[in-house]
This record gives sequence, structure tokens and C-alpha cells, in this order.
Amino acid sequence: MYKTIVFILWCCTLSGLAYAQTPTIESVLTQVEQNNKSLKAFADYLNSQKLVLRSGNNLADLQFGAFYLPIADHTDANYTEFQFSQTIEFPTVYGARGNLIDEKVAKLELAYRSKRQEVLAQAKEFCQHLIYLQKQIAIEETRLEQAEKVFEQVKELFAKEQVGIMEMNKAKVAWLQDQFKIQELENELNTVALQLKSLNGDEPIAFASDTYENSLTVSERDSIWQEKLGLDPALLKLEQEQLIAQQSLKLAKNKVLPNITAGFNSQGIPGERFSGLYAGISIPLWSNRNKVKAAASELQFQESFKNAETFQHYADFEKQYNRYQLMKEKYEAYESTLNSLNSDQLLFKAYKSGELSFLDYFAELQFYRKAYDEMLRMQYELHISQTQLLKHQL
Repeated sequence: MYKTIVFILWCCTLSGLAYAQTPTIESVLTQVEQNNKSLKAFADYLNSQKLVLRSGNNLADLQFGAFYLPIADHTDANYTEFQFSQTIEFPTVYGARGNLIDEKVAKLELAYRSKRQEVLAQAKEFCQHLIYLQKQIAIEETRLEQAEKVFEQVKELFAKEQVGIMEMNKAKVAWLQDQFKIQELENELNTVALQLKSLNGDEPIAFASDTYENSLTVSERDSIWQEKLGLDPALLKLEQEQLIAQQSLKLAKNKVLPNITAGFNSQGIPGERFSGLYAGISIPLWSNRNKVKAAASELQFQESFKNAETFQHYADFEKQYNRYQLMKEKYEAYESTLNSLNSDQLLFKAYKSGELSFLDYFAELQFYRKAYDEMLRMQYELHISQTQLLKHQL
């Protein structure tokens, strides 16, 4: 019983290590979000901007003034006077400005979300590129094995003088081309892996999958659009600009109310002093002239601009969605046809049985391989297109 438990724990540990060594795209995105240097720097910048905004709603500084008047013809002690005063805007102004600052802070947070989505979308595309290259390498390795077998067979036939030198040379060239193709793909894979590492703050990521994790099927167009309205920072920013304009109008209306000054004053000479409270108000006759009208005009502009931009975003989204669906239909038809043919194996059997000469075999093989590579390329481009279509979900 004890040995059984130990064996089970050992298997679980191995499976856990295997999983840790092959992260999913989701786990890669989590790492990139934590380690990306651009995101960290942008977050620090936005935090500083938030503090700047918050500081814009502080009270004015406390004022202190004093008089000492020794120069005069008098027999009494010298005259002195000092005063403390504090000026504040009408209390409702602070509330309106605080709400305006909150809306501007929300706009900054949308800017971070937009930057984050751009970085994560790029990281996801790198992962999808790595998957595409891994699939290509696996296929090329199988093709290399076949090319080697064909080359060995042609060499035997050449030794028996059943084929000429041209066929043997072409078989060798085909075998070498497959070797070079794998080398090119591996170099490209290393380049993309370095780009992903750079995006991850120069921290290595052992991503080595050859299977796309998500389905190519997406939700209905209207469903995705409603999602975008609630999640896409570009669309939410339009709404936020309108809210900022609304709050700016409220602030402008509140600023027509007077500022209030209160303080303490003491004056006189030693032995005879007068002290008391000081109060005053400013009457905003000219300082806020036309500011309410300007804020109202800005609000009207933001409402019109939001409607126009939202319409344009929807038109672009609709075009992108339709293009994705057409590409998906084309790919599925392509995939269904090629997968049912099993061309590589059938051609190889036909060649081994002598039904095809090497030249005919090679020509037919190149045609089907080109078609299959095109299918893989279409699959990769579909996943990239889907990432862009659903970027708001990141």
C-alpha cells in the first residue's frame, strides 16, 4: 500500500513538472503582464499622473501678513498688525472638481488597459507563431525521413543502372532541401522565441507547443460587438471623454459661485490691541465669463464625436468579422479536401511500387506539399486574425 501511494505521488510530481515545462498561452500572457518592462514603466507614469490630478483639488495655501509701523511722530509704542487668512472656493466646487478628477483618473486607467491589451496581443501572436513553426518543423522532419528513404532507394537503383544520374542528383537535392528547410524554420523559431523573451522582460519562457489551444469558431457578430462596447478601451475612452465633458460643465457652473475668505486679525500697540475675525467673498463677475458656454459646447462636441467614432469602429469591426468568417470558410474547405487525400503517403506508396517515376513523384509531391503548407499558413493567419478580432477579451 505504501509503495502504491509513493508511486502515485511520483507520477503526479512528474506530470506537474511536465506541465510546468510546457506553459499554456494563458500562463505565458500572465508572465508577460507581470514582467513586461514597458507595462511597468507605463504604470509608474500613470501613477504619477494620477497624483498630479489629485493635487489639483487641494486648498489654497494659508496666508499670513504683518505690519510694523515705527516711522511716525508719536509718543506711544509702535503700531503692529498681523493677520492669518484662508481662502477657499465654494464647497460644491471641490466636490465637482473631485468628480472630474475621478473621471480623468478612469481615463488614465483605460490608457493602461489599452497598452496592456496591445502587449498581450503581441505576446499571444508570438505564441501562435511558435505553434505554427513547431507544426511546420514536425512536418518537415517527416518529409526529411521520406526524402532520405527515396534518396537511398534511388542510389540503389542507380547502382543497378535502372535510373540515370539526373534522377539521383534530384533525389539528393530534394533531401538536402528538406534539411535546409528545417534549419531555416528552427532559426525563425529561435528568433520568435527571443522576441517573446524580450516582451517578457528578458525572462525566458519555455513555450514549445504545436497545438492551437482555442477553437476557430467565434460568437455571433452582435454578441462580440456588445462585448467590445463593454471591454474595448478605445470605445470606452469615447464614453469617458463624454463623462469628462459633462463633469467639466458641472464644475464650470459651480465656479460661478463666490470664493470665501476667513481669517484672524490683530492690531494695535502694546497695552491696547484689537483682535477679531476676518471674512470676505470674491464676486466672480469676469473671471468665469463664457466658461460655462465653452464647457457646454465641448460636451456637445464630445457627444457628436462619440457617435461618429462609434459608428466608424462598428464599420471596421464588421469588415474585420466578415473577412474572418470568409477566411475560415476557405480554410475549412481546404482542410477537408487535403486531409481526405492523404497525398504524401499515397504518392510514396505509388513511387515505391513503381507506378511513378522519381520525376513524376517529385513533381506531384511538390504540388501537394505546397497546398498543405498553404493550409497551415491559412490556419496560422486565422488564429492571428482571431486574436485581433477578440483582443478586447485579453
